Amino acid sequence: MEKEETAKMTVTGATNNIPVTETWMRKHRLLYDGATRHPFILSIRQGSVDFSSFKRWLVIGQDYIFVRSFVPFVASVLVKSCKEPNNESDMEVLLGGMASLADEINWFKKEASKYHVSLTSVVPQNANVTYCRFLESLTGQEIEYPVAMTAFWAIESVYQQSFAHCLEEGGRVPQELQETCERWGNEGFGAYCNSLRDIVDRSLQKASAEVISKAEVCFLSVVEHEVEFWNMSTGDA
Repeated sequence: MEKEETAKMTVTGATNNIPVTETWMRKHRLLYDGATRHPFILSIRQGSVDFSSFKRWLVIGQDYIFVRSFVPFVASVLVKSCKEPNNESDMEVLLGGMASLADEINWFKKEASKYHVSLTSVVPQNANVTYCRFLESLTGQEIEYPVAMTAFWAIESVYQQSFAHCLEEGGRVPQELQETCERWGNEGFGAYCNSLRDIVDRSLQKASAEVISKAEVCFLSVVEHEVEFWNMSTGDA
């Protein structure tokens, strides 16, 4: 037991009050930046994005397919949260996220209609299939709540910080893509991601060293999948 508690303190940074997610961000900063500062994202910020790449990611339906798979994953996280003690605040945040997904799916449909694309005929690319399978693997009852919450936060956070970067001062986002960047890069979505991160840190405070280790691996897996998803958008995957 003493060894486990020592390992837990080392991983969480409890000795100096550093939240576990912050230790991950510092430890894996280069990998995380590889997702949030991917060449595809930088091309949007710089105004040099290939619109065929952008449409491959957004309008031709790859992200739409992903969001459809994201819904049952989020639902499974919500079910797990119901079994957690003192979970009222967690449930409120998660329910808000579920509600926003319906609006997000409708937005994708609207964008597809604008570009005269039939979403029902979209064939998921390999990176998308792999990512969706990863999400499905996290819906099982055996997956601990902190691990599932880590994936939830990481997925949303990469999107928010990627598109927030596009909106930062000095960016030259094409007018046609301004709405997309504002959708995920806005401060409100950023606050929501911070709420998810707070849930992760709170849940990990009570977790064993083994669960914390699993959550860190899950965090890294999300980052890797996000990079592959952006690569797919540029035709590199």
